[in-house]
Amino acid sequence: MTSTKPNLGKFGSFGRGVTTQQAKEIEALGYGAVWVGGSPPAELAWVEPILEATTTLQVATGIVNIWTAAAKPVAESFHRIDKAYPGRFLLGIGVGHREVITEYRKPYDALVDYLKQLDDYGVPTERRVVAALGPRVLELSAQRSAGAHPYLTTPEHTARARQLIGPSAFLAPEHKAVLTTDAEKARTVGRRALDMYFNLANYRNSWKRLGFAEDEVTRPGSDRLVDAVVAYGTPEAIAARLKEHLDAGADHVPVQILTKDENLVSALAELAGPLGLTKA
Repeated sequence: MTSTKPNLGKFGSFGRGVTTQQAKEIEALGYGAVWVGGSPPAELAWVEPILEATTTLQVATGIVNIWTAAAKPVAESFHRIDKAYPGRFLLGIGVGHREVITEYRKPYDALVDYLKQLDDYGVPTERRVVAALGPRVLELSAQRSAGAHPYLTTPEHTARARQLIGPSAFLAPEHKAVLTTDAEKARTVGRRALDMYFNLANYRNSWKRLGFAEDEVTRPGSDRLVDAVVAYGTPEAIAARLKEHLDAGADHVPVQILTKDENLVSALAELAGPLGLTKA
């Protein structure tokens, strides 16, 4: 793999989408990237407007689904974006979930093949990352891309991932946050966000590898599990939790604020100071 890590700063914003105005404001707060979740179509037509509206902000996909977006058009989109905005787009790819993809077969082999196609189409390894939870895919992410983008994990997972992928690979674990000091409210919001994942074996298995019992990873999930993957409390307490990923070996932490879209920037603004971000 390449020894050149992507440089997205210490923290970014993760969400299902972002407007150009929000992107400008997120950049001004000092966040280094916006990660757009879901399974976007291969055309990635929404990327350029965000990059055009900003100056240094990077855009990353979290993630392009290899089953729903073929490698060739994804590569064409990458080259189109990278030509216009060199070094500001990071292609995150992954295999999605067995339970919701009808054509989901031999995910590891399919991922290897997809990465080979990206090689053939000239997508550089240092500008792509792989959604990875388990040891095998974590190791693959380091071998065949810039590194890993784990989702719904803990700082303990980050420490284990860093040991597996080595010091040169990029590691960007997502972490959710609710800006409230009311634990019950935070857990209610957190459980709503986690609800679909209790039916997905890859997440359940990942949590069990971290020491959670079967009943804890079964809907509605234990308080201990929710507290582990959803940060809440004062902005300072949330920032301290997010920084645990950096202490455990993460290069960059995409923060998913669990709030209404119109409140996203104000929530990120509350965290910016405690996270040590510098406004533009």
